Amino acid sequence: MSVAPLLLLLLFASLSPSSGAQLPNQGQAQDVPIATNGQVFPWDRMRLPKTVSPLHYDLTIHPNLTTLDFTGVVRILLDVHEDTDTIILHAKQMQISNALLLAPEGVRPLGVLEYPRFHQLGLLSDSVLIKGRKYEVQLEFAANLSDSFHGFYKSSYRTSSGEVRSLASTQFEATFARGAFPCFDEPAFKANFTIQIIREPRHIAISNMPKVKTVELPGGLLEDHFDTTVKMSTYLVAYIVSDFLSVSKTTQHGVKISVYAVPEKIDQTSFALDAAVKLLDFYDDYFDIPYPLPKQDLAAIPDFQSGAMENWGLTTYRETGLLFDPDRSSASDKLGITKVIAHELAHQWFGNLVTMEWWNDLWLNEGFAKFMEFISLDITYPDLHVDDFFLGKCFEAMEVDSLSSSHPVSTPVENPTQIQEMFDDVSYDKGACILNMLRDFLTPEAFEIGIIRYLKRYSYQNTVNSHLWESLTNKWYADDELDVKAIMDTWTLQEGFPLVTVEVRGREVRLSQERYLKTDDPSLTEGFLWQIPLTYRTSASATTHRFLLKTKSDVLYLPEEVEWVKFNVDMSGYYMVHYAGEGWKSIIKLLQNNHTALSSNDRASLIHNVFQLVSIGKVRLDTALELSLYLSKETEIMAVTQGFGELVPLYKLMEKRDMAALENQMKGYIVNLFRRLIDRQEWADSGSVSERVLRSYLLLFACVRNYTPCVTKATQLFNKWKDSNGNMSLPVDITMAVFVIGARTPEGWNFLFEKYRHSLQMSVRSRMKTAMAVSPLQDKLKWMMEQSLHGAVMKTQDLPDVVVTVSKNPHGYKLAWDFLRANWHTLIKKFDLGTNSLSYMVNGVTNQYSTREMLNEVQSFFGSLTEETGSEMRCIQQTYETIEDNIRWMDTNLPLLQAWLDKHSHRVGMHVEL
Repeated sequence: MSVAPLLLLLLFASLSPSSGAQLPNQGQAQDVPIATNGQVFPWDRMRLPKTVSPLHYDLTIHPNLTTLDFTGVVRILLDVHEDTDTIILHAKQMQISNALLLAPEGVRPLGVLEYPRFHQLGLLSDSVLIKGRKYEVQLEFAANLSDSFHGFYKSSYRTSSGEVRSLASTQFEATFARGAFPCFDEPAFKANFTIQIIREPRHIAISNMPKVKTVELPGGLLEDHFDTTVKMSTYLVAYIVSDFLSVSKTTQHGVKISVYAVPEKIDQTSFALDAAVKLLDFYDDYFDIPYPLPKQDLAAIPDFQSGAMENWGLTTYRETGLLFDPDRSSASDKLGITKVIAHELAHQWFGNLVTMEWWNDLWLNEGFAKFMEFISLDITYPDLHVDDFFLGKCFEAMEVDSLSSSHPVSTPVENPTQIQEMFDDVSYDKGACILNMLRDFLTPEAFEIGIIRYLKRYSYQNTVNSHLWESLTNKWYADDELDVKAIMDTWTLQEGFPLVTVEVRGREVRLSQERYLKTDDPSLTEGFLWQIPLTYRTSASATTHRFLLKTKSDVLYLPEEVEWVKFNVDMSGYYMVHYAGEGWKSIIKLLQNNHTALSSNDRASLIHNVFQLVSIGKVRLDTALELSLYLSKETEIMAVTQGFGELVPLYKLMEKRDMAALENQMKGYIVNLFRRLIDRQEWADSGSVSERVLRSYLLLFACVRNYTPCVTKATQLFNKWKDSNGNMSLPVDITMAVFVIGARTPEGWNFLFEKYRHSLQMSVRSRMKTAMAVSPLQDKLKWMMEQSLHGAVMKTQDLPDVVVTVSKNPHGYKLAWDFLRANWHTLIKKFDLGTNSLSYMVNGVTNQYSTREMLNEVQSFFGSLTEETGSEMRCIQQTYETIEDNIRWMDTNLPLLQAWLDKHSHRVGMHVEL
C-alpha cells in the first residue's frame, strides 16, 4: 500500500510526520466470550485457530448501486488439521444465513454464532470434521456498502454536466476483507479465489484475474465469471463495479496492462500506462521471476484514502496518483505518479508473491516496496533523479523514531487498530533506509542476489524477518564472520537509531554510540547498542572507507592527519553524526570555502544533523546557524530543501505565539539567505525534474513570505489568468505561487474555487485546493474544512490534507484545532482508528505548539477519549512528546536565536518587506 502523497512543501512543514499507537495486548478476551445470541462463543482469542485452513474460495457478489448494499454466497474448501466440530473465521457487520456443511456424507446445516468484538463467526457442526479430510462450507451473506474507504465501499463522481454517478470498489488491507465476505482474514491463510460478480449491463466488473465469461441472468442482470487466482492472502482480493473506460498495452513479457478511469478522465491515463509497462518489465527481469498473472490493471478510484493499493492483478490508486496531463501536470506530479506505480508493482513480488507471516513484519512488504521505488526508477527513469529525494524519507523516519513513543520496525501487534498503525513512517521509510544501508554495506550485486534468493525460496509462502537475513547471508564470503542477522536485528528489533560521536585527535578517531532521543530523561537512552556499518571520507582522498562499529566505543586510525572527516558518506546509513571537539568548526569552514567538496547528500545530512543536535543539547544553536550561512551559495535541491526544513519550523513555532518581531527577523533571515537563488528562478517550465521541483518550491516560499519581486509577478500573472477566465496557459511550475497570491482576496478565492469545481485535471485541482487553504480569509478556511467533511463539493479523502494545510496557516491554526475536536467522532468513523490519515491530522494540527497552555489543552482533549474513540493511538503520545520537545527548544534557544539574529542581520543584509 502507498501512503497518500501528502503535501510535503516545507513552508507548511511540520516538525514531525505521522505515525501510529501501541495498545495493550488484547489477544485474548478478558472474560468468557459471549456470542450475540447469549451462548458461549467457542474461541477466546483474536487470532484464528489453526485447526482448519482454507484452500479455495468460490465467491459470488451482487452489489446494488441503487440501494447501496450487496448480497453474496461463498463456498470455502477447507483442509482439516485437527479433529474439530467448530470452524472459526471472520465476518464483520454482515447478516449470515443458510450456513451449510458440504461433507462427503451429504449436506448438513451448521449452527452460526457471532462474536462482533473480534469480528468472528463460529460455525458449529453436529458431527466431527476429521483430521486430514477436506470439507466445504457454504454461507449466504448480506451487508451495506461501506461508508468509509475500507471494505467493499461506495464511491461516486460528478460528470462535467453535473450528474453524480456511483461505483463500488474494495480496499481490504489490512483487516477489511471480513467486511465484504466471510473469510479467514489473516495474511498466512493463503488460498485460491474464484470470483463471480453480478451487475447491471450499464456497468463493468473487474477483479484480480481476467474475465472468462459473462452469463445472462433473469431480470436483465449479467454475471461475470473471473479466472481462479494464484494462492494469495485475503487482503489482496479486489473487485470494482463501475462505468470506467480503459486503455491497454502488452509488456515485452506478454502481460496485458490496462489503466481504468472514469470516462471523462481516460485521456489522462497514457503516462501511467507506459510507466506500468516499463516498470513491470523491469521487475520481471530484476527479480528473475516472471510476473505470474496474465494481466495487471491499474484503476483510478474517485474516493480513496491511502495513496494506492497493491491488490494482485488489480492495483488501485487515488486519481492524483495515476492521472497525468502532459500540459497541466507538474514535474513533481510526474515524479509522484511514477513512484506510486513503482511501489505497487514492486509489491506484486514483495508482499503478494512472498507475504509477511503476520502484520508485525509489515515492513518486509512496505519497506521493500518503498526501497524498490528508488532502485527501479533510478534505472528506468534516470531523468527523474529519484536519488535527490531518497534522503528526505530517512529524515522523515528519524523525526518519528527520535521520540520515545516510536516502535521497532518489527513490533508485536494484535488488534486492527494496532495493525493499521503499522502503516507509518517507521515501516515504510525507516524500512527503506535500513535496506539501503544494508545494500551499500553488502554491495548492490550481493544484495540483489540475496533478495532474488529470498523471493524464489518463499514464493506463495509467508515469511518472518529471519528468512530475509538468511537469504542475504553470503555463503561465499571470504570473511565468514559477517552475520547479517546479528547486524540487522539491532536495526529491526529495537526502536530508535544511533548517534555516533566522532572526535579526531591527530590520526586517532575516537568513536562512540548512543541512542538519539528527544527527551529530558537520559535513562531512556540506556541499554541500546547497534552494529553500525560506518562509512567515512576525509580531506586526504575521495575514497569511501568502511568500519563496522559493534561496541559502545572504539578507535580507528587514519593513515595521516587530515583537515576534515565526514562520516556517513551520502548519508547511506540510518544514523546521525556529532563532530566533537573542533569537528563542526572544520566542517563549517569547508562548507563556507568549498562546499562542493562534499556531495549534495552529504551537505543535506550535515544541515539535518547539526540542527537535530541542537534539539538534544549536543550543539549550540549558534553553531547550527553559522553552518546555515553557507546556504546562500547552495543550489542543489536536497540541501536547499533541508535548509528550509530546519529553518522554517523555527518561525512556524513563533507564529503560534505572540512574538512578531523575532518571527519577522527569522523570516527575513531565511528569505535573504536564499534570495540569490530565488532571483535566479525563471517563471517558466525549463530544466531537469529536480530543478523544476526546486523552482516551484522557491517561488512558492518567496510569495508566501511576501518577497516583493515575487508577489508583484504572481499578482500580474493571476490577474491576467483571471481576465482570460482561466483559459490562459500558465507555466505549470509556477502555478502554485500564482494561485497562493490570487487566493488572498475574496474575489480571487471565489474565482479559484469555481475553476476548482469544474476542473477535470487532478493535479491542477490539487494545487488550487492547497492555495485556497493557505489563504488568510478565515471564513473561507472554515468553509473548506466543513465542505471536505461533507464530501459533496470537496472530496472527504482530501480532508486530512485540507485540515493540516489550514493548521500550518498562521490565520487558520486555531480553526483547524477547533475543527478536529468538534468533528472527532465523525472523523474516526470515516477514516478508522489507527489509520495514517488520522495520525497525520492529529500530529499535523498540534505539532507546532510550544506552550504549556496548549499542551494542557491538547492533553485535556485527548485525555477525555476512551479506547473506542482512540485514546490509545500512538500518534497521541507522539504529539505530547513533540509539544514538550518544542517547549524545551523554545525555553533553551529563543534568547540565543535573538542574539544571533541581532548580531548577524548585517551579514545577510536583512531588509525584506514582511
